[in-house]
Parts: sequence; structure tokens; C-alpha cells
Amino acid sequence: MFQVTRAEAESSRSQIVTLKRGGNIKYLPYAFTEQGVAMLSSVLRSRRAVNVNIAIMRAFVRLRGALSIHRTVLRKLIALERKVHGHDDQLVVLAEAIQALESLPEDQPKEIGFRP
Repeated sequence: MFQVTRAEAESSRSQIVTLKRGGNIKYLPYAFTEQGVAMLSSVLRSRRAVNVNIAIMRAFVRLRGALSIHRTVLRKLIALERKVHGHDDQLVVLAEAIQALESLPEDQPKEIGFRP
């Protein structure tokens, strides 16, 4: 168990349900790590404590899954950015070539193709 910082406490407060009275947090809340919840469950044995422990452990599992998905998406975006990054210069060259072809007079035939 650890006490959260003031910045963490402020960012985690609900903007809809928080009471306006006082305006500030009177005390900093405590939070449990996943291992802390597991250790706590070995001490508390009531039905309610077991159910809360199970719910918290499931939340940790979902959180890890969500973080894993975000990391995967981030890695894919970085790889895509690296792949596409070099194409900008190539697209500029291609656009300039197309403009050069368009600037030829209409009566002059445009040569397209490969010459050995």
C-alpha cells in the first residue's frame, strides 16, 4: 500500500460527483499494488473481502490487457511512420514529374514508356 501524490489524487477525482465544499482534498488517499491486494486477501477472510479481492484482481488483469493492446498499437504506428517517412520525398519528385509533363504544349506528343 502507498499514498498517492497530490497530482495523482487531483487527476483521479471525478469531475461530476466531487463535492465542491472545501475545494481541496483533505488527505491523500492510499492505493494498493497488485501484490498488496494479494497479500491483503491472505489476511482478510470475510466473504465480502474475498469478493472485493476477486474484483480488484480482475481489474488489474483488465488493466494489464489494455496496456498491452496500447503498446501493440503504438509499436505498429511507429513502424508505419518509419515505413512512410521516406515516401514524402518520393511523392514530391513524382508530383514535379507530373507537373513537367503537364507543362508540355498540347500539340507536342507526350512520350510515355521505356526505351532500350
